[in-house]
Amino acid sequence: MSVSAALRKPLRSADLALAGLLAIGVATLTPIGPALLLATAFLWGLLWALLVRGAAHADGLSGIPGPGNRVTLVRAALAAPVGGVALLALIPTVDLPVYWLPAWVVTLALLVLLLDGVDGAVARRSGTESAFGARFDMELDAALILALSVLAWQPGPAGPWVLAIGAMRYLFVLAGRVLPWLRAELPPSRRRQAVCVLQTPALLVALAPAVPTSVAIAAAVLALAMLTVSFATDIVYLYRNRPGSHPQPPEETP
Repeated sequence: MSVSAALRKPLRSADLALAGLLAIGVATLTPIGPALLLATAFLWGLLWALLVRGAAHADGLSGIPGPGNRVTLVRAALAAPVGGVALLALIPTVDLPVYWLPAWVVTLALLVLLLDGVDGAVARRSGTESAFGARFDMELDAALILALSVLAWQPGPAGPWVLAIGAMRYLFVLAGRVLPWLRAELPPSRRRQAVCVLQTPALLVALAPAVPTSVAIAAAVLALAMLTVSFATDIVYLYRNRPGSHPQPPEETP
């Protein structure tokens, strides 16, 4: 089998297991100890369950094209320890080593950010693009933003308001379960794409250890303002185009 043919093999459970070992290995590079290993393992188990559930709509994991998704798995393995730290930051009894933590988190998140787009490019070049892969990539980005927003609050410099950056997308999805018109398809938007892309760098600025507190908070405030305006714009569009909002005039009788 050629190298290109091997790369095009479908994603399998072994890929998830190897990426999980990478996530655990990255988590061991910190002095936080067993707590972070357990938190990272928990998040990876949750990811595995969600991927298997999503794969049920794509003829199972063995039916999902692998190359781009393997890159996304590497990104997930680097992001999982960041999520683990965010989980621990929410537990009052856990003492996190604040003096080095921001630099470690920023380094890992930067690696995840630098690999963003590589998975899509690999999938396109190998001819293995899929809706599953695009959704996997999007959900990973959203989860990382949520974790970074938690860390920007605890132990970061911002107040609890910064959690809205990570929570806004999930609140929008939950609202769609109550208001079906929020689940309608949105037209492609460069504005929406640019705002989403800027969230992670803004949160990294807020977390960077060398950045003054005033600049860190300003970066988070700007990111939240842009995200709020973007979501509000989309909600207004969906409301104006909801079913039944443009009733047809009655037909004239002869």
